[in-house]
Amino acid sequence: MSKNGQKLLIIPLGGLGEIGKNMTVVQYEKEILVIDAGLMFPEEEEMLGVDMVIPDITYLVENKDFIKGILITHGHEDHIGALPYVLQQINAPLYGTRLTMGLVEGKLKEARFKKNININVVKPPESIKIGTLTVEFFRVNHSIPDAVGIAIHTPIGTVCHTGDFKFDQTPVDGKIADLHKLAELGSKGVLVLLSDSTNAERQGYTMSEKVVGCTIEEIFSRAKGRIIVATFATNIHRIQQIFDAAFKFGRKVSVVGRSMVNTVNIALNLGYLSIPKDLMMDLDDINKLSKDKVVIITTGSQGEPMSALTRMAMSEHKKLEIIPGDTVLIAATPIPGNEKLVARTIDHLFRQGAEVIYEAISGVHVSGHASQEELKLMLNLVKPKYFIPVHGEYRHLVHHANLAKEVGIPEKNIFIVENGRVIEFTKDAARLAGKVSAGKVMVDGLGVGDVGNIVLRDRKQLAQDGILIVVVTIDKETAEVVAGPDIISRGFVYVRESEELMEQSREIVRQALKKCQEEKITEWSTIKSQVRDTLGKFLFDQTRRRPMILPIIMEV
Repeated sequence: MSKNGQKLLIIPLGGLGEIGKNMTVVQYEKEILVIDAGLMFPEEEEMLGVDMVIPDITYLVENKDFIKGILITHGHEDHIGALPYVLQQINAPLYGTRLTMGLVEGKLKEARFKKNININVVKPPESIKIGTLTVEFFRVNHSIPDAVGIAIHTPIGTVCHTGDFKFDQTPVDGKIADLHKLAELGSKGVLVLLSDSTNAERQGYTMSEKVVGCTIEEIFSRAKGRIIVATFATNIHRIQQIFDAAFKFGRKVSVVGRSMVNTVNIALNLGYLSIPKDLMMDLDDINKLSKDKVVIITTGSQGEPMSALTRMAMSEHKKLEIIPGDTVLIAATPIPGNEKLVARTIDHLFRQGAEVIYEAISGVHVSGHASQEELKLMLNLVKPKYFIPVHGEYRHLVHHANLAKEVGIPEKNIFIVENGRVIEFTKDAARLAGKVSAGKVMVDGLGVGDVGNIVLRDRKQLAQDGILIVVVTIDKETAEVVAGPDIISRGFVYVRESEELMEQSREIVRQALKKCQEEKITEWSTIKSQVRDTLGKFLFDQTRRRPMILPIIMEV
């Protein structure tokens, strides 16, 4: 094939029009590189009982022989959470920084992943060859160490993906974003930039993580009793600042919550946390100290029902209970959809007598994502020919596209797209080129993808109006009712207080069965349908509710 006929495809499979489950495909000819494989947590109202949502990887499974690698930008769940499921179907090498790969290995171990995975640790600004493509990793700042952006050099041009980023001039670990590399990429020429849109609505600059450290120290200086800090388990910079403040004010620290303990251990072993000897104590031992010598770092900043902080707030934790005089610091902002859970947890903590400090009333959290001025700076440094805003709900993508227009990128060169849309690039042009399968695959327990819209609709109906089971036994020869009908109600009405309604319902079922007998209807499905329709209409007229009706007919 001549070079003029060669094509580069970019296909987002997740992270557009939503927060989470980030995944992007970069395909040059018959070589595919995947950037990130994340999950998102379900919104309770829509996805009853669902544990998590992952991208639909039908396109990757269909083209798995062409996949040369999965590149991971950083270790947050919305970028690595789907890996245990993706790697079951795709055997591809992984590339990422040391901490990121440490967290990935921990995740795969927790999922009891059996396959051998080819894990490759990269050191930014390292450049590596994957297939015929050259991939560069460059350092960016985020709310987790070792976050990187990625530049993929192809014969068509360079694809630059920022990952999640902000520009922090005073990062906790002293490692600022690699502005030189971004400027170098820009001067050499970038075909297309994919950039994080999460904070595209926010004006100005995102504050430095060190600001939170100052707030934490101020809170520690005036707290009289125990200090309990809830934050994201992966926010290692913030965890470091909590340890530093505890050391400064002569307090010991205990870490609570499975994901928090796992992350702290991984970060400690890999050298991403620096903790003075004897500062960290087991929970059983720290409980023996006086209250003004104790700091507890815990999970639960999002009000998750099973998290350590929520169980403390509800007096359900085995080893810890909130007592008057405790200072509880929630060092995180609610993820969209979690606001009610967080508010409920805060209320319960206040009821237990704690002083609660949270983002709405203090500076205990800063974002890990770039605000408008930093997004413009990224665009000006990289100077891309084409621009695709990624990682955000649709309004975020639109705001980010407007910023790109402000800095001089022509509107025709900006693509606001949805998951599954194919953007095709040649040496001279770019266009939208169809769609591939993309969407939400729901994980419920051990089931992956077996819960779909029909199951969710049934769950919603069960949750709203309950279920009625109608059991009846029919004579095989004469089609006469031998026993029943018996009606079992769950979540519809309390049977003992609705005996008259239940008796009327039984009579309606008898009439429906009699009608079927008179019309010589013997098909079970038709009989069940008749019972369901007749009883459903009667119950709606009586109660204005539509319970799920399950007729069970037995023959003797």
